[in-house]
Amino acid sequence: MRNIIDRTVNGSASQRLTEGEVIKRAQKGDLKSFEELYARHKARIFSLCLRMSNNYANAEELTQETFLQVYRKISSFRGESAFSTWLHRLSVNVVLTRFRKKRLLEVPLEEVSDGGVEEDRPKEIGQRDRVLDGSLHRVDLEQAIRLLPPGYRLIFLLHDVEGYEHQEIAEMLGCSIGNSKSQLHNARMKLRGILLRSQSVRNDKDSQHVADVRSAASVAA
Repeated sequence: MRNIIDRTVNGSASQRLTEGEVIKRAQKGDLKSFEELYARHKARIFSLCLRMSNNYANAEELTQETFLQVYRKISSFRGESAFSTWLHRLSVNVVLTRFRKKRLLEVPLEEVSDGGVEEDRPKEIGQRDRVLDGSLHRVDLEQAIRLLPPGYRLIFLLHDVEGYEHQEIAEMLGCSIGNSKSQLHNARMKLRGILLRSQSVRNDKDSQHVADVRSAASVAA
């Protein structure tokens, strides 16, 4: 099956078909059409798996597993939603299954109380965080997300990045809605702390750079 997925899709008539037509052919067992669907969607699915697993090799395996599931289940696709939506949810389920097997979904719901700036703002579970939504470097946010514990990272990505509601997340993870909200809140608080520390380090480096430039200019004068 891996060989089927990894084949290079040549320019063919299937590439000139609409996605709906390609799907119908794939549902009838046409391998070329299945390969076409893989070529069209593999990059986005890999990106999703990489964000959720935080590991390149795992993301490759999860992408392969997702399309193996597509091959097995494509006949169940009824077109009630966009194929991309159906595929997206299938991929999320594949990742969640891997997380469950490795028991990475069990995250303690401790309150974050490290003192300092985090204690100066009300802890409103379910509310947007202005620090996370504000003018931050995207690279900083991506790096901060990678530093979260697996369970926190997963909840944050599902809710704030992928747009799932807490009820949907609770159903997918087999937890309560309150549990989902609590983990999201703690994930945001941890992210906030990481981002503020990162911003502080950047400001210190910028200040030092300015001081070095001024010192060099003074010596040159």
